[in-house]
Formats: sequence, structure tokens, C-alpha cells
Amino acid sequence: MPDLTSMSASVGALLKEGEQTLAVSESSCGGLLSAALVAVPGASAYYVGGAVCYTRTAQQGLLDVPEAAMAGIRASSEPYAQLNARAVREQLGTTWAVSETGASGPTGNRYGDSAGHACIAVAGPVEKVITVETGQADREANMWVFVQAALDLLEQCVQESRQ
Repeated sequence: MPDLTSMSASVGALLKEGEQTLAVSESSCGGLLSAALVAVPGASAYYVGGAVCYTRTAQQGLLDVPEAAMAGIRASSEPYAQLNARAVREQLGTTWAVSETGASGPTGNRYGDSAGHACIAVAGPVEKVITVETGQADREANMWVFVQAALDLLEQCVQESRQ
């Protein structure tokens, strides 16, 4: 099993050094992304909070995403990940936000995505979106891959904003 602290220590240090804050919206990671971020001692200097938006009901209630904002967007897509990243950033007033949405497995989701599919977005001074496809049905293994991809993308964006 990966070590939570080592996964997020470098991005945590960058956020802390830059006196920047972070919010998280995650779905198929089920809180694992937030757990990795808060495992680092001193995380309260940058981690403001997060939401596990596993359903549209949670997205509406926790991120205050209105129905109109969902026009033409489906869950487990890059636009949906970006929408959630922007929404949680706005809700919590942070410098950065990272969002993950996907299908961890062992089966795909109702939108036609296979197990091992996730879309990850970062909102902030630099914005990026990626899609991860592991091709694997192992639910927990996929969750770890999604977390690492989200942390890597966040760190890339924070680094890029410093240049």
C-alpha cells in the first residue's frame, strides 16, 4: 500500500511555501485524495477542506452546482471535473482546487466508461484537465492511481504558476 504522506509531501510543501490554499472535490477516490493531503504534518496551513461528491445530489448540496451549469455535461468527464474544481474553489475561497471523477471498478459506470477511468481537473492560477485510463478492474488499485495522478497534476500546476 502506498504511503499517504510521501504521496503528497512535495505538493504540500509547495503550497505551504507559497502561502496558498487548496480545496478538493472527489468522487471515485472516496476521500483518499483528501486523506493523502492531510496526512502531511502541517496540512492545515494549506488544506481548507474537501467534499466527496459521489452523486449529483452531493454535487448540488455540497458544491452548490445548479442544474443549469450541468447543461450538456455528464459525470465522469473532463468538463464535469473542471466544473467541480471551479465550484469547490469558489465555495471555499481557495487559491487552488483539485477534482476527480471516475469509475474505480470493478465495473464501469452508467455513462459507458470502463473501470479504471477518471477525469482530474485543477482550478486556480493554472488550470489543467486530464483523463486517466488504467484498463484495470481492481477498485482499490485504481483509487491509488487516481490519487497519484491528481497530486501529480496539482503539483505540475503549482510549479507552473511559480515560473
